[in-house]
Amino acid sequence: MNDVAFLDATAQAELVRGKQIKPEELLDGAIERIERLNPQLNAVVLPMFDQARAAIAAGLPEGPFTGVPFVLKDLGAMYAGVVQTQGSAFCKDFISPMDSELTRRHKAAGLVICAKTNTPEFGLIPTTESRLLGDAHNPWNLDRTTGGSSGGSAAAVTSGMVPFGHANDGGGSIRIPAACCGLFGLKPTRARITAGPFIGDIMGGLVNEHCVSRSVRDSAALLDATAGSMPGDPYVAPEPKRPYLEEVGASPGRLRIAYTANTFYGEPLHEDCIAAVKDTAALLSDLGHEVEEASPPVPGEQLIQSFTQLWAAGNAWGIDTLAPFAGRQPKEEDFEILTWALYKMGQEVTAVQYLTAISSMQMLARQIAGFHQTYDVWLTPTLGKPPVELGYIQSTPEDPMLAFTRAAEFVPFTPIQNVTGQPAMSVPLYWNEAGLPIGLHFVARFGEEDLLFRLAAQLEEARPWASKIPPVSA
Repeated sequence: MNDVAFLDATAQAELVRGKQIKPEELLDGAIERIERLNPQLNAVVLPMFDQARAAIAAGLPEGPFTGVPFVLKDLGAMYAGVVQTQGSAFCKDFISPMDSELTRRHKAAGLVICAKTNTPEFGLIPTTESRLLGDAHNPWNLDRTTGGSSGGSAAAVTSGMVPFGHANDGGGSIRIPAACCGLFGLKPTRARITAGPFIGDIMGGLVNEHCVSRSVRDSAALLDATAGSMPGDPYVAPEPKRPYLEEVGASPGRLRIAYTANTFYGEPLHEDCIAAVKDTAALLSDLGHEVEEASPPVPGEQLIQSFTQLWAAGNAWGIDTLAPFAGRQPKEEDFEILTWALYKMGQEVTAVQYLTAISSMQMLARQIAGFHQTYDVWLTPTLGKPPVELGYIQSTPEDPMLAFTRAAEFVPFTPIQNVTGQPAMSVPLYWNEAGLPIGLHFVARFGEEDLLFRLAAQLEEARPWASKIPPVSA
């Protein structure tokens, strides 16, 4: 079963279809690995083994991933009748009343959902550490962050518990943990996957759903299974030309690619991240692409101010929306230091300030869209530095916003695409001398996931990463 553990989901599904292995056996292997590895990693926070066995016993639908074990992040996609804490003591008793549409699509694809994974409180910071759920530990180095806020899913996939897992992304929370854990992580175009049935969008469309995976083809095939709107959505993404899985292995052609090795507000990048970008630029050039150093016009300080106002207002909206379900009013003692600071800040954001922040972000989207009229792809490091030590991105009573400040230093690029709505991916192409993965970040035009999948598959073939196994693993 350990040999099966590091097969991707597509390969595991092929074994099931060929009757070489049973879904029950795949599930038993995943459960054994979770129980063995989780004491070190704290990736899984709620086992759902009984639900998984019941789903198999009831008969799984025929889909692209029939019988493959899967995990849900404990934030976002709801599973009917199961607790969803969102990493917060305020929601520790909240029971999901129904499946999200995304969860329904996961089940229809034949996935066997077997656990919920760790997340920071409301997904607010780019590390998976919380007072309620504890710290998730990076399988490459247990003292380092898994990234966030989908760090539990990333640790579960990297260590071999499951082949891929649910993740979502409001400021980089798919791409950041993918970078920290050596995985592939694609944030789709805004509205590619519906947020229904309860929600139209989250924070003006900042938040997007998808997964972290070991292989490019798993990400593409899952997006085929889950993409699409539902009646009542406020807006929809452009329709793809063909299934995304058909893009994997197709030639990307000769692309014009810009790379950036500096931030937009004066903070220097870590030397390992600079080395990773330059190494990747050379690889892309060797593959026949036209590569040059260039950056779009990004007003760094204005972006931080607008994003913070929207993030704070969204946090206050989320907490006040959840209060009736929690059965009590929000109090400071219910929340972590940063969460409460953002909640109070969000309550003070006026309607005019909120709309000004939205307008500012829309203007940035126009500017970057202009940049992409010249360049097909924009390359940066995913992060400003390698995976940081646990505890670094935390606030203190003396400085409640310290975690937010340090988060901005750690993730100087990923929030931009949440603002613009563009698809972006982190690809594990580089490891530093300390043995830590350094993700490379690729951005395409709005609606062009197809181009990213073609490029990702080319890079996966040129510099395979599937054989890289962390010290803590199956």
